[in-house]
Amino acid sequence: MSSASLAPYVPIVALFVLAFAFALGSVAAAPYIGPRRYNRAKLDAYECGIEPTPQPIGGGRFPVKYYLTAMLFIIFDIEIIFLYPWAVANESLGIFGLVEMVLFIVTVFVAYAYVWRRGGLDWD
Repeated sequence: MSSASLAPYVPIVALFVLAFAFALGSVAAAPYIGPRRYNRAKLDAYECGIEPTPQPIGGGRFPVKYYLTAMLFIIFDIEIIFLYPWAVANESLGIFGLVEMVLFIVTVFVAYAYVWRRGGLDWD
């Protein structure tokens, strides 16, 4: 391979080197720049303002509502990701692409309304 064929990759390699240097420099400088005032509150585990409680051996159980919320997030997140390729190829798809995307968005909205109506978004 000649150096002319590798020329387009120089900016990418430079960006990776710069990112690596920044990450390494940040980690190396943190102990010297950061504050050193430790107290009990800073060393405790943070649980969204809730006082930590001892867990039973084996970790305990999570409510099913937690898993349902996580699955709903993943499903709707993946569905929304399908909008990006459509936005990129919007011009070449024409009216067919627009109709298909409207149908897709309506389907996502119906699923969202169903989950909302069934109380799947309520955190009790």
